[in-house]
Amino acid sequence: MDFYKYHALGNDYIVIDPNKIDVSLSPDNIRLICHRNFGIGSDGILYGPIFGSEKMKLRILNPDGSEAEKSGNGIRIFSKYLLDAGYITSRSFELITLGGEVTIEITDPSIPLITVNMGAVTFQSDLIPVAGSSREVIENDLLIDDVPLKMTCLSIGNPHCIIPMPNISKEIASALGPRIETHEMFPNRINVQFLKVLDRQNIQIEIWERGAGYTLASGSSSCAAASAAYRLGLTNETMKVHMPGGKIDISIQPNGDVYMTGSVSNVMQGQFAPEFRQLLK
Repeated sequence: MDFYKYHALGNDYIVIDPNKIDVSLSPDNIRLICHRNFGIGSDGILYGPIFGSEKMKLRILNPDGSEAEKSGNGIRIFSKYLLDAGYITSRSFELITLGGEVTIEITDPSIPLITVNMGAVTFQSDLIPVAGSSREVIENDLLIDDVPLKMTCLSIGNPHCIIPMPNISKEIASALGPRIETHEMFPNRINVQFLKVLDRQNIQIEIWERGAGYTLASGSSSCAAASAAYRLGLTNETMKVHMPGGKIDISIQPNGDVYMTGSVSNVMQGQFAPEFRQLLK
């Protein structure tokens, strides 16, 4: 097979395995493969496993052709692929991403339910990065189209901006998300989560992903929003994150590591048609 498609709560990725197919993943080719009308259609491409060092590596490619440092849903999906393809036999293993090393546990292979230790977050501006003086970005002011907002920003291997609101919607995320993603405050652009706290064990988010746009679910966004809500004193250390695509369980450990648990579904596998392959130059 040339490709394998999975989704995690509606956040869909195509796995392309360099050990099984030789295809150039130039930005133009990535955009074409991910296009929902002219290609297969997805929220991104997972390229791997890449060998050559002690641990397997994964590249995460956005549908706009850029490369992401980390994706919680992408990591869970890729872990399911590694299990399906026979690359792993242990239920616990490590994976290297551009945003750092992660530890994965196949909690329940029959569902499958997968837990990822996404590592610790930082709110430090120069590590996210956020422009301005060196500081923790906690409830900073942000003005978008004369709308005053409060933002809390962090990195969990990739950058996030969390905007608490009393009410959130796809329309709000689609209107404000692209303006915040490309704001001059964020030199590397940024993922955006609009956060509504339901109670101390449940939060709801709408997501605008850097390089992908509006998405139904996101693992790293869930970790980021949960970490921000916990830091702001709005929730307990364990919570469910509700998204249009479904729910993810988040647990913030005493050492600061953020654990994410969620399901993965296999959608399809297939081959590129000869005429489509000719376009992948």
